[in-house]
Amino acid sequence: MSTLSETRRHFFHDCGVGVGKMALATLLAQVPSRMLDAGESSQPAGSADSLLSHAPHFQPKARAVIHLFMAGAPSQLELFDYKPALAELEGKPLPPSIIGGQRYAFIRPDAAVLGPRFRFNKQGQSGAELSEALPHLAKVVDEIAILRSCHTTQFNHAPAQIFMNTGFSQPGRPSMGSWISYGLGSETQNLPSFVVMSTGSGISGGAACWSSGFLPSVHTGTRFRNSGDPILNLSTPEGITAETQKSTIDLINAMNSRRLQLEGDSEIATRLASYEMAYRLQTSGPELMDLGSESAATLQLYGCDPAKPSFARACLLARRMVERGVRFINIYHEGWDAHSDVAGNVRRQCEATDQATAALLLDLKQRGLLDSTLVVWGGEFGRTPMVEASVSLGRSMGRDHHPQAFTTWMAGGGIKGGLTVGSTDDMGFHVADRPVRVSDLQATILHCLGIDHERLVFRNAGLDFKLTGVEGADVIREIV
Repeated sequence: MSTLSETRRHFFHDCGVGVGKMALATLLAQVPSRMLDAGESSQPAGSADSLLSHAPHFQPKARAVIHLFMAGAPSQLELFDYKPALAELEGKPLPPSIIGGQRYAFIRPDAAVLGPRFRFNKQGQSGAELSEALPHLAKVVDEIAILRSCHTTQFNHAPAQIFMNTGFSQPGRPSMGSWISYGLGSETQNLPSFVVMSTGSGISGGAACWSSGFLPSVHTGTRFRNSGDPILNLSTPEGITAETQKSTIDLINAMNSRRLQLEGDSEIATRLASYEMAYRLQTSGPELMDLGSESAATLQLYGCDPAKPSFARACLLARRMVERGVRFINIYHEGWDAHSDVAGNVRRQCEATDQATAALLLDLKQRGLLDSTLVVWGGEFGRTPMVEASVSLGRSMGRDHHPQAFTTWMAGGGIKGGLTVGSTDDMGFHVADRPVRVSDLQATILHCLGIDHERLVFRNAGLDFKLTGVEGADVIREIV
């Protein structure tokens, strides 16, 4: 008998685990992680145990989240926050009393005002004011709660995107999807609990936006590509039979299982879970990505060509993921950074996203999934009331980064639709009423999932960490 056969027999028998079942046995053998209060030990026996489904703190409205992240920062002044006073002041500087000591990256504080580039109309029974650039969202506006008074402490793209996703402006902290995966576990064994897709030119914050940080790495977001294999290195290499692959994975898992017993390293448990998930994804991944079972009416609703990567295709895939038990789905649509030609930018990005966004809400609702799926739309900050123009940079009629005020909306999953919360001043510069912090958005998302943000804690380096940080956070009670 060959050395390889002897080695395989030793591990398969001595480890007491059946062929192909090592990782599964590891998962089931662990004690489930708990959502913890500050001061309790949060170090699980192994990281893979967190993949089991856990009970929330209280009865949730939502079981899944689809976060439509408009990377680059959409102009709220062209979409949701109509300011006719800006049209009256166009070409003149804002009063210094409004600007205060604020500095900007690409414009002077005394830059001229730029008025709204689109008309606004009251829509739906709620009478919410929406830009003409959002004709499809206007049809479902009574399903959404608009938060016009969001603000952030970050004014550059990468730290602002990381802050929105992790509650901290620098890489290294767990992302919102990772916290939710850790707290609630997974509802499916065939797909990752946390999936990430992107449909644009690049994400400034990069993988830090979906990192698991100091949480067990099994909770890191899994990146799905728009074309080709959904996950890199998932397809079986040419010339490798299914039997050979299975035997190889069995042997690797057996050795990892033995090492886990000896050392108790949680990352070994993660490796076991990853191999097991990858094996299952070879079947579930292609089935998920194959839109052949979707009706022509559904594809038309989204404006989706199944053969072409697009935001519409990502939204349709997100609905399919929710149906299959994926807990948290990030869709990053980059391209909203309108330093020049803000009107053209908004028009192009709305053409790419508006129909599919509205279709996602309609599709979830008609399938009975909207009540249990929280949909969140927004970027990392807003855009200035003042114009950005630079001959040297070739820019004109744009808007710079604006952390003082921006708009986010939520729908489904326990959110009261048809509401508009908060307001900005007449210039759209400062929040005037009901300020909403980034931590408030995060606390509200957790609340919809049945999680008390104060009690979802992980101890790292002797400190108790939370997604919402230490400076305070409040659930936005008006909309839940």
